[in-house]
This record gives sequence, C-alpha cells and structure tokens, in this order.
Amino acid sequence: MARTLGLDVGDRWIGVALSDPQGILASPSTIIERRYDATDVQRIMDLATRNAVAKIIVGLPVSMDGTIGAQAEKVETFAEDLRKQAKVPVEFRDERLSTVSARRLKAAGSKNKKLHHDAMAAAVVLQSYLDESR
Repeated sequence: MARTLGLDVGDRWIGVALSDPQGILASPSTIIERRYDATDVQRIMDLATRNAVAKIIVGLPVSMDGTIGAQAEKVETFAEDLRKQAKVPVEFRDERLSTVSARRLKAAGSKNKKLHHDAMAAAVVLQSYLDESR
C-alpha cells in the first residue's frame, strides 16, 4: 500500500503529515512556509513523489455551524491548483477542531517539542481519514 499525505493549509504555513505505508498511522512530517501558490504546490508535489504518495487529504476548515467561510474558500482554491498538478486523488476532510487537538497533543508532551502545531494538525486530520477508511 502507498502512503497518504495530509495537509493543513493556512495563510502562513502548510502543515504536512504522512501515513505509514500500510495506511494505519499518520505522523507529522514538516511544514511549508507559504510563498506563492505555484511554489507551494510544487513543494507538495515533490514531497508526494519522494514519498510515493497515492492520495492527498486536505483539511477543510468548515465553520462550526457547517458552513464554508472565507478560509475554507481559500483552501478550496489552493486544493484546485493542487488537483491540476497532482497525479493522485486530492480529497477534502473536515478539519474542525484539528488545530485545537494538535495544540492539546503538543501541550500534553509530544516527543518532538519543536514540531509545529500545523504539522500536528495535518496529522490529526490524516489520522481521522485513515481511521474512517479502515
């Protein structure tokens, strides 16, 4: 089985997480500092190729009431650019509360104190997807 890449797309950073090859466990991987959408997409595509990714899961920041707000629209636009370049499926996953969960995990004592909460948020979103997919 190939890996799945998870993304938490923000205005300043893109958190990146990767699954293990069996698709059981998501781990925070890295962060990408936002520059230009085209550059950011290329960096994600490079990561996907280097890690033999079969699918990309993008966290969609849906409002608590279930509506699509301004930030979710930005993420949808970015994901559309990603889809145009990707040779693998790109899917959305509701990420409500993923950043809150990631901050709690980090505060509870992540082994890597330097891990950025955006990468942890990407791992929370990806793990949710992996759990539901099994």
